[in-house]
Amino acid sequence: MIIDDDPDVHSATTFALGSLEIQHRPLSFLHAYSASEARAILETESDIAIILLDVVMEQEDAGLQLVNYIRKSLRLSDVRIILRTGQPGYAPEIDAIRDYDINDYKTKSELTRTKLYTAVTSAIRSYEQICDINASRHGLENVINASTELMALHGLSHFAEGVLTQINHLLGISAEGFICARQNPLVKDERPDDLHIVAATKAFSDLLEQPISAIRQTKAIDIITKSLAEGQSIYGSDATVLRFNNPARKDFTLYLENGLRLNDMDKRLLEVFCSNVSVGLDNVVLTSRLHNYAFYDVLTGLSNRLKLLQTLNEIIASPLKNHSTLSLIDIDHFAETNDALGHHFGDLLLYSVAQRLSNHFGCECKLARVGSDTFALVGDQKLVCPENILALFTKPFDVDNQEVQLSATIGLIKLDEYDGDGSEALKDTNIALKRAKTHQRGGYEYFTRSMGVEIRERVLLMHALRAAFEHQRLFVVYQPQIDIRSGKILGAEALLRWRTDDGKFIPPDQFIPIAEYSGLIVDIGEWVLRSACHELVYLRGLGYTDFQMAVNVSQVQFSHPLFLQTLNKALEDTKAPPQFVELEITESMAMKDPELLIKTLRQIKQLGVSISIDDFGTGFSSLSHLQKLDIDKLKIDRAFVNDIQENASEGSIAKMIVQLGQNLGLAVIAEGVENQMQADTLLSYGCNLAQGYFYAKPLTRADLHAWLENRPSH
Repeated sequence: MIIDDDPDVHSATTFALGSLEIQHRPLSFLHAYSASEARAILETESDIAIILLDVVMEQEDAGLQLVNYIRKSLRLSDVRIILRTGQPGYAPEIDAIRDYDINDYKTKSELTRTKLYTAVTSAIRSYEQICDINASRHGLENVINASTELMALHGLSHFAEGVLTQINHLLGISAEGFICARQNPLVKDERPDDLHIVAATKAFSDLLEQPISAIRQTKAIDIITKSLAEGQSIYGSDATVLRFNNPARKDFTLYLENGLRLNDMDKRLLEVFCSNVSVGLDNVVLTSRLHNYAFYDVLTGLSNRLKLLQTLNEIIASPLKNHSTLSLIDIDHFAETNDALGHHFGDLLLYSVAQRLSNHFGCECKLARVGSDTFALVGDQKLVCPENILALFTKPFDVDNQEVQLSATIGLIKLDEYDGDGSEALKDTNIALKRAKTHQRGGYEYFTRSMGVEIRERVLLMHALRAAFEHQRLFVVYQPQIDIRSGKILGAEALLRWRTDDGKFIPPDQFIPIAEYSGLIVDIGEWVLRSACHELVYLRGLGYTDFQMAVNVSQVQFSHPLFLQTLNKALEDTKAPPQFVELEITESMAMKDPELLIKTLRQIKQLGVSISIDDFGTGFSSLSHLQKLDIDKLKIDRAFVNDIQENASEGSIAKMIVQLGQNLGLAVIAEGVENQMQADTLLSYGCNLAQGYFYAKPLTRADLHAWLENRPSH
């Protein structure tokens, strides 16, 4: 099912997948062009394997609300949901994965035909596996509900005891005997060496869990061996062996110390009963396997996330909470190792890590594998601490006859003062882990309440910023730029501002990083660029034909693959003359990928637009790279301008930047000029251009027009 308000997305998806077969079957498509239309279809169509869901439709969170409706209202837990978004900022990946029951999250730009096919194939396989497990579980429940008292017994030993009881009751005899099962189902020899007794009547009860070889009766071993060799039941004159076929390839054999002389009807009745026993054995084995699949990791044998959550809830509800700690252990750079050395080696590596953790903590702590390369450990605070865990990674791991040195990053939470349940504790521990990975690999962080508050505040600010942008509560102001020598107005820098409904201003240093993190800066940046170009054209119409407009460009915006196209389109649509448009990029951005930047700047300069390095002196530039950049101007950061005091010794960095600009043939402008002394000093250095409160604060369009009109021509 494709849910997207863009018809082109539907066409592209069906075109990419329509001719392909997955699991040897063609795909069938359902289409919905809004969340409301999707709800109507989902009420009648329940047999859906995958939903490809757009995040933003009628409202900005329509997709996420639809996820909750599917999972909680319709209770469709099997369907695989893949979120797709063209604007990652509307639903940050980490937050969406953490807060909503989705199975994958992709940006539309990364979903090539191959990656789309890969994602859909993986989701279908997961869906089929879930359906198979659910079908088996439902089948097991039906058998238990409809079967005899025997079929209601759980566990191999209890079931086997029931078989012995029912056999005697059915045949009206009181025969001693036992049931044996092969310990290793992969062994297929005809000898009974690996058969162990799992249930027995009183005469053989002391042999429980013993191998058949412990039986001193040669006749029992001989007849069991013969039954295994012939693969069928044997009715001897003084003993009987009933063999129960089992698809799990685990041999089950019942030995009765009694020769059964049965008529045809009784034998057919016994065969029907044996068939029922075989079905019951299948279900007992299946129950055990389902339990393992549901609660344990297949690769390592450790508990999985579901089992861990059960354990956490039990600990939190008990006195153990008062001295317990939960930690998440993430293997550093595991993905690179997996890609470089192969998945088989990666599996062996994870198994080796699990074994070392189990050997050290297994007896006293609970251990689980909760992610591809993430382990969880919960136990006493004295044991579950960073020092103990990190110490296990000081020695290399022996993997496939190779020594591999690993490091791990850890997030921890102390449960003694924690108020949430197990899932919340795991979520908050993951927040601490993310923080630790951000700060330093191979380190650790304990969760604090401030971390949760910080994330919630950031998310709230992000949603508020998106709403402010959509409802036009963002606006542009302009700070004039002046020639210090003549006082002539050269132009202005366009600056973004945000005022809330209650009149409060949100500082740019708070909301710009959020806009960059969310990806919203791309749309906001384009709007600021167009606004500034429109204003430039308007001022030229008022007679300010030499006016130059400077516009800041963020790293996220500059790195966008369509930035050059966006810039060119803005110039064409607004009719702004490129030679009077200046883009300001930060120094740190200029140094991040100089080779790519050189190429991009060359293309920008071909449009006629000039380039300025903003906040120069704060990013530790490489002068060799700086010489290669096709730029026009350096801007001295306000911090260095503020250093200019009455003392002659201060302001030396600003002076050095001016001299550097002169040597490179670049114009130099100072920002943050607040008094005559700073202006005079800059002029003495040879810096002729400035902006700051000494000349004018950032002005709205109307205030700028009034300021220009009242400004003396000199």
